[in-house]
Amino acid sequence: MEKPLGVILAGGQARRMGGGDKGALAVGGVTLLDRVIDRLGPQVDRLVLNANGDAARFAEYGLPVISDTLPDWPGPLAGVLAGMEYAAGAGYRHIVTAAADTPFFPGDLVERLARATERTGAPIALAATQEGGRMTRHPTFGLWPTALRADLRVALEDGLRKVVLWTDKHGAASAPFDDEAFFNVNTPDDLAEAERRASVE
Repeated sequence: MEKPLGVILAGGQARRMGGGDKGALAVGGVTLLDRVIDRLGPQVDRLVLNANGDAARFAEYGLPVISDTLPDWPGPLAGVLAGMEYAAGAGYRHIVTAAADTPFFPGDLVERLARATERTGAPIALAATQEGGRMTRHPTFGLWPTALRADLRVALEDGLRKVVLWTDKHGAASAPFDDEAFFNVNTPDDLAEAERRASVE
């Protein structure tokens, strides 16, 4: 598979952190967004950032900023759709998404997602971990074909918000990772834990 376009999802409203851009928070002196760029960049052809509002606040990163193409903050699938539509216009057949608030995800994310689609023949692959004896999927970390963008747009316009309801319809594969691979920063306590983890990296 050719290298996909990497789409960093930073379109959330960060309510549990008091609002604002979680990606701008620093862990070990490095912003969450910089950490995500450093991890995802080598795995993809190039990167774009999905974020809403004034794109100028991300100017220092030098990345294209694409906003949701649907109104009213419909959730992470809207960011996936925006990424798909941008990528299709640029000639890519796949995108890989990563969340801007998840600073320690694996350096072989894309390779393992691609392997899951090749092994199963599924068009989509989602990262998954074993937590509490059951599999938990992490749909902000996925491999998505741009060919499904029209189908996803229709689903979102019909009111779909739960990611796995749509991915299950297409028989998405799960790519297994270690339990703590997708630790993300949602609260001040999570930020403190991220500092601790960064100190022992």
